[in-house]
Amino acid sequence: MKFNSVLSTFALSVVAMSSAHAYDPKATIADLDARLAKIGAPKLEGTEKVADKDVPALYFGERKINNNYDVVDAVRKAHNATATVFVKQGDEFVRVSTNVLTPEGKRGIGTQLARNAAYEAVSKGQSYCGPIDVLGTAFDACYNPIKDAGGKIIGVSYIGHKK
Repeated sequence: MKFNSVLSTFALSVVAMSSAHAYDPKATIADLDARLAKIGAPKLEGTEKVADKDVPALYFGERKINNNYDVVDAVRKAHNATATVFVKQGDEFVRVSTNVLTPEGKRGIGTQLARNAAYEAVSKGQSYCGPIDVLGTAFDACYNPIKDAGGKIIGVSYIGHKK
């Protein structure tokens, strides 16, 4: 009886520890940004149609990120997280690469970053980590501004772990 009690306590401790450390949004955004940086420096070059919008074409090195899902899908696989790359268009940030799905089950490309705390931070060149609603779902998320070689904000990287 005593052994079973100790075993049960141990099992509960393992479950509690694993759920407490199930994910780390800051580590996940660091991984996304490292994967993008490994491809090359970010830049805007020309335009690209994303969903039904013509938006600036965002490149990392020679790889166009618009309508390319390799990196965001790799982050989902590695961290069980949603990931998005936004491009700056005027005052908005438009999803050009994402594994976030719409209610219809399609990638949420062409949609805009909501005007929320994350938007306010990245518009000022700052990172944001905290709770956020993404297309109707609650996440623990991180957003980082993407800057070109001259320091101009040209996009945003995002990751989220569903709450």
